[in-house]
Amino acid sequence: MTLLDATQSRPLEGGPSFSLRHRIFRAVWILTWCLLAAWTPPPLRRWRNWLLRCFGADLHPTARVYGTARIWYPPNLTMGAHAVFGPGVNCYCMDRITVGEKAVVSQGAHLCGGTHDINDPDFQLQARPIVIGAGAWIAAEAFIGPGVTVGDYAVV
Repeated sequence: MTLLDATQSRPLEGGPSFSLRHRIFRAVWILTWCLLAAWTPPPLRRWRNWLLRCFGADLHPTARVYGTARIWYPPNLTMGAHAVFGPGVNCYCMDRITVGEKAVVSQGAHLCGGTHDINDPDFQLQARPIVIGAGAWIAAEAFIGPGVTVGDYAVV
């Protein structure tokens, strides 16, 4: 099932790209993260992982997500063993984002799974998956766009 509404959205006319149910889920998620996780110190990773799992993320028990990381839609996030999202990572997971084991996404990096079709007069949203291979390093402030696969042990 796609997250996009069955009918085409019309963003240039103010129409939503996602269903009301999806937007409410995200609002509850953002509120929950802000109140219960965003302020937590790094050693409370198990608590943050538990919250992410409660909202549908698939995280290995040893994965680490810092409290200041932002996850847009947890059901689209998969993280392997010892994978890390550093402080301030923005995971805009409009489509599936998979982070392999021992991969590191450093502070301030941006994983963006969505874009718009600039050739479409309605500027339609397009979501594509991102795959970060095992042992890869996404360095500080890097940008990974929709549809990108970063190979095992690659450095960006």
